[in-house]
Amino acid sequence: MADYTKRNRYFFGLGTFGRDMLYSMVSMYLIVYLTEILDLPDLTMWWMTGAFTILRVFDAVNDPIMGYLVDNTHSRFGKFKPWIAIGGFFGGVLTILLFTDFGLTGAGYVVSFVILYLLWDFVYGANDIAYWSMLPSLSIDQKEREKIGAIARISANLGMYIVVVGILPITGAMGGDKKAWFLFAVAVILITWVFLGFPLFGVKENRSFCQKKEKTSLKEMFTVLIKNDQLMIVAVAMALFMIGYVTTTGFGIYFFKYAYKDENMYSVFAGVLGVSQLAALGSFNLFSRKFSRKQLYTFSTMLVVLGYLIFFFSPMDMFFIGIAGILIFLGDAFIQMLMLMFLADSVEYGQWKLGRRNESITFSIQPFINKIGGAISNGIIGVTLIISGINSAPTPDDVTSAGLTTMKASMLILPLIFITAGYIICLRWFKIDEKMFADIVADLTERGDLKEDSSA
Repeated sequence: MADYTKRNRYFFGLGTFGRDMLYSMVSMYLIVYLTEILDLPDLTMWWMTGAFTILRVFDAVNDPIMGYLVDNTHSRFGKFKPWIAIGGFFGGVLTILLFTDFGLTGAGYVVSFVILYLLWDFVYGANDIAYWSMLPSLSIDQKEREKIGAIARISANLGMYIVVVGILPITGAMGGDKKAWFLFAVAVILITWVFLGFPLFGVKENRSFCQKKEKTSLKEMFTVLIKNDQLMIVAVAMALFMIGYVTTTGFGIYFFKYAYKDENMYSVFAGVLGVSQLAALGSFNLFSRKFSRKQLYTFSTMLVVLGYLIFFFSPMDMFFIGIAGILIFLGDAFIQMLMLMFLADSVEYGQWKLGRRNESITFSIQPFINKIGGAISNGIIGVTLIISGINSAPTPDDVTSAGLTTMKASMLILPLIFITAGYIICLRWFKIDEKMFADIVADLTERGDLKEDSSA
């Protein structure tokens, strides 16, 4: 099992590289494609903003059902890998279609977009739930989970930043038109499929952790979610963090184009932040050995708050903006890792409290949160672009100072409020620390509900 332990760390992590390229392409740049490449008029964008928000909220409620399906899957390949493969393949196809210009306008475009986006959300959710819910099945040792999670987050963020840094220069070099964005999307999907091969063919989960094999009913599914109080606390804190994080990153291109007046600096700025965030994730295990998770969460939140305040009040000078961005994304990197670990630990807490180990139902909270957070952030971005005059401005110079202030407030002040609120909630009510988790694992083992992690 020792060989599998080391291989699982890297092969599980490598699978996130392409997945986050794909997700970043849709979550961060689909709205840029609509406003800057397709150049949709304000009326259509009002409809699209509403469609984005409603679709993501509607589809988010399907995620627990998807978790239920994964948890009740019993195949020769396990319960995770079939859904990782199915969701990965069809999610890639639908991503390409979202960045395909079919020549439709007005209501025809809105309807076709709604259908494609709803299908994309569903199949990507299947892949995402199955993928991350595999993590608790790889180890029940907290430190080993942190090692696996750190490599996965590094790989995921590396994939994300390749898209963030490369999308404008690469599509620009290819003409910056609809065809260029389509070809970029195709390339991203091919990379996604290649890297999904690592977890599909190289990762081995420990199926002996859960000794009870009975199926979970739909009624029990809601019990697993609602009665796991620690999971609900993590869900609220994660949702608030994601709303803030996605809102800030979603405004990136618009900030550098309309406020900083140099769109090319976006890629440079993103590259610096990417290196900073990857360095933070790479050092997470070092810090986690010296400090508790709550201490790390507090310090990370302090970095984020300081960064937002500097960013909002700084002049249009890359020195100050760069320092602010580094502080924000260093803190964000640690918070992302901590949230993933809190979510993983709530699996054993739910098993201990409710007598069931439902990894996928538990981890269905993650895409649910991402979609709710994305819906709210897309709504904030879409409405801000319209009311600030950015969407209808012929050139960046046509946006008023009041419009730019509106954008900065939506980009920086609102996220600061959301992220700080999430921290306060988690600090106040989340109680699974290192000692409590060890006690839970010991009690589950004594009850015969869990085997000791032989791979640790």
